[in-house]
Amino acid sequence: MMKAEDIMTTKVVTIRGSATVAEAVKLMKDKKLRSIVVEPRTDNDPYGIVTETDIVYNVGAYGKDPKQVRVYEIMTKPCVVVNPELGVEYVARLFANTGIRRAPVIKGKLLGIISITDILRKSDFVENPKSTFEMYCEEFPDAPEARIYED
Repeated sequence: MMKAEDIMTTKVVTIRGSATVAEAVKLMKDKKLRSIVVEPRTDNDPYGIVTETDIVYNVGAYGKDPKQVRVYEIMTKPCVVVNPELGVEYVARLFANTGIRRAPVIKGKLLGIISITDILRKSDFVENPKSTFEMYCEEFPDAPEARIYED
């Protein structure tokens, strides 16, 4: 089974929560991104994420000045994060159930970001679809059902 770490994007652009939305927009335009991971303030602080949707819905739609609004005011925090060892099918289900399109990949530290585009372009689910039972057997190979499946 392909895992999140197999298809994630490893070059992740981050920004401070204290940055202005104008700075975030410039960075997103320059790097051609739809989201930026927001750095935690301390080791115990969770990661956040600011997306183009956050900016349009929370700043543009209300005529707020992006130079006056801070990223921490509109970002999603804590954001949904993905373990690098999570199977791609589970990531897809997580995205479907939560309505998100991307998530930071974290295991102790930020390793990358995974998006629906990564799932579509880099995973093998089209060529090699798996049933829920097959995914279960791969995740729990010692389960009695998995042994029956191998026979």
